[in-house]
Amino acid sequence: MQSANSLGRQIFASNCADCHGLDGTGNQRAPNIVTNAQVEKLSHEELVQVVSDGVAGTGMPAFRRLGAKAIEAVTDYLRLMQGKNGPARLPGDPKRGEAIFFGKGECSNCHMAAGRGGFIASDLTSYGGMHTADEIRTAITDAGNRDSAAGMVTAIANNGRHYQGVVRNEDNFFLQLQSMDGAFYFLSKADLKSIERAPRPIMPADYTSRLNEIEVNDVISYLLSLGKAAPQPASHKDDDD
Repeated sequence: MQSANSLGRQIFASNCADCHGLDGTGNQRAPNIVTNAQVEKLSHEELVQVVSDGVAGTGMPAFRRLGAKAIEAVTDYLRLMQGKNGPARLPGDPKRGEAIFFGKGECSNCHMAAGRGGFIASDLTSYGGMHTADEIRTAITDAGNRDSAAGMVTAIANNGRHYQGVVRNEDNFFLQLQSMDGAFYFLSKADLKSIERAPRPIMPADYTSRLNEIEVNDVISYLLSLGKAAPQPASHKDDDD
């Protein structure tokens, strides 16, 4: 079942991000709505009205067609991005979670967090600031519900040299791989003998057996703590004009 936060993020991405950006900090088409004081001071009811009715004389259209449930969800998601979802009790111990992240869990082999770790997967420093504990738990324990399903690729050149990494760009003629140490390889397919693609994503699917429930909760708490401490995006110069 889709969580309210997941629904709000999905609606924001498909209806709002083109103008306000995926992180809500705006671009040339629309203003920052995350750290803009004029938006932050609006009540929940006022935000719902803005989303529903739009703003006359601006580029903000009415989204009444989305329906009340979707408007509530995207409004709640905006509050989450603004850091106004209220203090949540951590399910575990962040310090133990940090040790697991960089140790037993081997998360840092691929992911970076707070400037430490791998390059091959997404940086999780701010991940906990945009996701709930339940969503992080699902991402760890349920391989079918993860945002990324990238698998390792091994390219074997005509001269016998092996290149292994994750595909960053590919077309009919070229292949760009990023290796576990962060290095990039731009390869011509004409120079390759074969391209072998792993059938499974890089992220292990066995965390329910590798880590017990307490350890998973500790990792979740570490990511939530990092997300809370991560610096907020800087507002644009003309946000309050």
